[in-house]
Amino acid sequence: MLYPNNSADKLGFNEIKELIKAHCLSTMGRQMVDKIQVMNNYDNIKKFLSQAAEFKNILTNDAALPIQHFFDIKTLANKARIEGAFLSEEEFYQVQASLSTVFAVIAYFNEREGQYPNLEALFEHLPIEKSILKKIGLVIDEKGKIRPNASRDLMDITSSIAKAEQEARRKIDQIFKSAAANNWTADGSLTVRDGRLCIPLLAENKRKLKGFVHDESASGQTVYMEPEEVFTLNNRVRDLEFERRREIVKILTQLTDELRPYVPLLLSYHGLLTKLDFVRAKALFAIDIDGSLPEVTNDATIKLVNARHPLLYLSFKKEQRTVVPLNVNIDEGARVIVVSGPNAGGKSVCMKTVGLLLMMVQAGLLIPADDTSRMGVFKQLFVDIGDDQSIESDLSTYSAHLSKMKYFAENANGKTMILIDEFGTGTDPQFGGPIAEAVLESLNQKKVKGMVTTHYSNLKIFASNTEGLENASMLFNNVEMKPLYILEVGKPGSSYAFEIAQKIGLPTHVLNLAKNKISAGQKKVDTLLVDLEREKKEIYDTRIKLNSQQQKVNTLLAENAKLQEYLEENKKNLIREAKQQAQSIILNANKLVENTIAEIKSSNADKEKTKALRDNLTVELKKNTVKTEPAKPAANNEEIQKGDWVKLTDSETTGQVIEINKDNVVIAIGDLRTVVKRKRVQKVSSSSVPKEIRRRSASSVGDYSSFSPEIDVRGMRGEEALYTIEKMLDRALMMSVNSIKILHGKGDGILRKLIRDYLKKYDQVDRMEDEHADRGGDGITYVYLR
Repeated sequence: MLYPNNSADKLGFNEIKELIKAHCLSTMGRQMVDKIQVMNNYDNIKKFLSQAAEFKNILTNDAALPIQHFFDIKTLANKARIEGAFLSEEEFYQVQASLSTVFAVIAYFNEREGQYPNLEALFEHLPIEKSILKKIGLVIDEKGKIRPNASRDLMDITSSIAKAEQEARRKIDQIFKSAAANNWTADGSLTVRDGRLCIPLLAENKRKLKGFVHDESASGQTVYMEPEEVFTLNNRVRDLEFERRREIVKILTQLTDELRPYVPLLLSYHGLLTKLDFVRAKALFAIDIDGSLPEVTNDATIKLVNARHPLLYLSFKKEQRTVVPLNVNIDEGARVIVVSGPNAGGKSVCMKTVGLLLMMVQAGLLIPADDTSRMGVFKQLFVDIGDDQSIESDLSTYSAHLSKMKYFAENANGKTMILIDEFGTGTDPQFGGPIAEAVLESLNQKKVKGMVTTHYSNLKIFASNTEGLENASMLFNNVEMKPLYILEVGKPGSSYAFEIAQKIGLPTHVLNLAKNKISAGQKKVDTLLVDLEREKKEIYDTRIKLNSQQQKVNTLLAENAKLQEYLEENKKNLIREAKQQAQSIILNANKLVENTIAEIKSSNADKEKTKALRDNLTVELKKNTVKTEPAKPAANNEEIQKGDWVKLTDSETTGQVIEINKDNVVIAIGDLRTVVKRKRVQKVSSSSVPKEIRRRSASSVGDYSSFSPEIDVRGMRGEEALYTIEKMLDRALMMSVNSIKILHGKGDGILRKLIRDYLKKYDQVDRMEDEHADRGGDGITYVYLR
């Protein structure tokens, strides 16, 4: 159930329906789109979604469905139902074309039986009555005209008409030539007047021929006469044409009588064509918006992954722009998302996206989101978006909002989705805020799901302290002062009122005056929110960078796995070929030895003959001798120093020496550090190392050499000190440093306690100790790493 009734307009659902209608081939399909409603029956929703997904698969991955003709045969079937009525030639052609489409579609799916089960269900148990096509085909041809041989009488009449027309033409040609020979005719040839073929005669000669004058020229000098003999023949033709028309009506009436018993079946065929047109339009629209089939569950939850607003997506697509995807999860843990942030930051679009996609799914439409998204089924959708003031009902803007809140509070339940934009606005914030908070608390107690947008701080605080509510904010770049349109769940956002006002150009003295009028507490809260926003932006950028690096690593791992597989296969082939070659050599050698022994025996061990045979054996042996390459001189004899480039002897890995410790060498391989035995490396020239590896190594080695395991955080705020220590700790762990030294000062011991409590959460920290009393005591902390 939707409340209020204009919710579909508010969320843009009616615009979606209009876009789908544009893809329909028939009036019946468009009428069916008009009837699309939001359903709450789980089985029906699944069925309609699966049908659209299967049709989309056909359009994108399979041969074209043979859909060519869509006519409204329901109207024709109802006409044929009436006794004494008959269908025209054109109407029979429409029935014929529609049934051909129906049978072609059924044959298409029969060839792919089981591949599209939900679409096959549309014509399940529907009989194929091809005798209807056969009956119509005997009377109507491929162009929709009645066949000349549809009946014996029609064939005779048609033949008589042809003969009469030929006779009339022959006769009028004969009379025209005679009149022309006597100079009775005007300039020109035979012409048609009132549907009759006439001779143009000079007016003074019109009484020289017997006939009927049909017309005269504007000057009155020429008359158009149909000769008497031809007039009689043409009348005969006209009579035959009337007779032919009566015969056609008789044939069509008989054909309609034969069709009448099949009227219920024709209506079923009509229903199939209508549904096919309807599902096809939904699938084409899904392709337009890059729609997918989400996972549908019977509980009231939502998980949207990379979702886009379909109307915004289509608008941006024309401009070759990209919509920032939305990721949001509404479940029992976070039932209501309270979204805050700057104006024009995307809060309302985010909320409308959730509402519109929910309506689309429950109407059986595919949505522009990843197929890993999960959509539940809601019984009610309550929407409060925009200004609904009414002069007729004597409702102001705020009164209209309150009326909706009253309805929401009375009728909402655990299966209700609520969407409230700018919650609590329209009246004095001192009173609007508490009323909105009370309404939100009441709705939360009823376990409703939903999303609300607000600027009120009391709602942000209430959401952070209340189970079932979750703060969220639209990320904002407070350096460039522009929104990022990214929803970040977990923390509230600042409205950036002063920053946006400053960017717009509001006078400085006015801004300062405004800042002095807000309380210190409110100013502190807003400052903290701005700082939090900045940190969230940094975290988001870091996460994007890490994801990009992870993708590169995954690609390299996949390539490595393929290469390993290729090498293993190549190794097997080489071993197999070597074995086959060795086997061949052994067989040939055996034959050669046996032949040699036999020849020695036959020559009675003649010395010259024996020597020749031995030389032959030596030649054959040399042919199959593997030449051994001379060993390369060892490069380890060269003295390895810090900064040299070396290569591991058992692989092609190249790195730069950053430290030498007795028989061990510390090598930098990109961002990694490794310790290897000196004998496992050999020195290489820097010119043989690729430029990219040298550049990265120079950067990483520079970082290593410039790293100091000591940091001074005295005078810093707590958050700033922790952030600085965390960055240093990350570098220390990456470079395998054993300990770090933190100078935090003594004071009241607050900063020392804050730092130590913070570092205890790291598994990599082994223990912490104070410096010796003579060298700073508890003003310095040594952190020992595992």
